[in-house]
Amino acid sequence: MDFLNNGGDPIFDVKDLCFAYNDQISALDHIDLTIHPGEKLAILGSNGSGKSTLLKILDGLYFPTSGRIKAFGQDLTEQALRDDRFNFDFRSRVGFVFQDSDAQLFMPSVWDEIAFGPLQLGVDEAEVARRVESALLALHIEKLRDRPPHQLSGGEKKRVALASVLSLSPVVWMLDEPSAGLDPRSVSWLKDFILAQGKAGKTVVLSTHDLAIVEATADRVYVLDEKHQIIAESTPGKILSDRSLLIKANLVSK
Repeated sequence: MDFLNNGGDPIFDVKDLCFAYNDQISALDHIDLTIHPGEKLAILGSNGSGKSTLLKILDGLYFPTSGRIKAFGQDLTEQALRDDRFNFDFRSRVGFVFQDSDAQLFMPSVWDEIAFGPLQLGVDEAEVARRVESALLALHIEKLRDRPPHQLSGGEKKRVALASVLSLSPVVWMLDEPSAGLDPRSVSWLKDFILAQGKAGKTVVLSTHDLAIVEATADRVYVLDEKHQIIAESTPGKILSDRSLLIKANLVSK
């Protein structure tokens, strides 16, 4: 039996969560949020609203100053992640793609980059090779397999970062500002990739201020304002048609 088992409950359940950097600089203020299996959820907010911080808390990279967060029915805490079994199960299920691909890519070749995660999880070498080849094909980067990641373009680096998470076969994708720095063609394939993960039954959570990617990919949206509070939760259609809300959240100009 899996150590993490949420049954029919939300995958993530956040209650009254606050976070402050150095216990002084507020980044999130009394956040309530739920994420359900198989949905594509956008956390929408302007720069500095706290959306990336919230995503990193959901991934267990940061921990709340107060409040609580449950993941797969279990409390997600620093102490819980010290348990090897809990940590392994959680990291096997949740994949995180950073806004800056250079912060994620560090291996000498694209092939090594994509293989790194499964190898760390103890996947046997034959299965690792199969996963790497599958990820290369899925992201259309077969010709990059022997290239050093630091020599790639921004769009190519994003594809490699996505492939390195795809090789882990996560059930939850966390995408931090996924369209940042991408040209229109790259944004188009990114949208297709997110939709494909949704069709495959994966849960996708993205933080963004890009209204177009929210409209194209999300099922549900939370809006953070510049006071680091959630001020709305609804469908993309309702959120994006509410101009006064978007102005209040500093997502469009007056």
